This record gives sequence, structure tokens and C-alpha cells, in this order.
Amino acid sequence: MNKEIVFIIIALILGIVSLILALIAIHNKKLSVAILAAGVVSLFASVLYLLMAAPDVAMTEAAIGSGLSTLIFFYVLNKIKKSNA
Repeated sequence: MNKEIVFIIIALILGIVSLILALIAIHNKKLSVAILAAGVVSLFASVLYLLMAAPDVAMTEAAIGSGLSTLIFFYVLNKIKKSNA
């Protein structure tokens, strides 16, 4: 198989899975599942950036988009649950 065809297939699979996970993040009633789905979408976006030869954007998206944002969302969710209890 040609190298470009493999990249296209991987990009298509990541794009379709990202769309499905984005829909899960939007329509799910549990906030923890929605946060995890949004974090995985961001992680897949960083892989797509890496495939498009943008390693600096991919590292930033992985560190801030999927890592830090997800941790902040879970921290705030934990604080909200503690204040409501």
C-alpha cells in the first residue's frame, strides 16, 4: 500500500470516530462521560495535526486541549459535586 493512502485511511477513521465522540459528548446526560469524550476528541485532533505535519500544534493540542482542559473540567465537576452535597 502507498504511504499516502495509509495516511488518508487513518485520517478518515480518526475523523469519523471524532465525530461520533463529539456527538456522544453533546448528547450524553452524564457529565463525566461527556468530559472524557471531549478529551478523546481533542486527543484524536492532535493525532490528526501530527499526520498533517504540524508537530508543534499537535503537542500543544495534546498538552492543553486533551490534558489540561480535561483535568480542569474534572476538577470543577468534583468541586460542584462537593458543594451540592
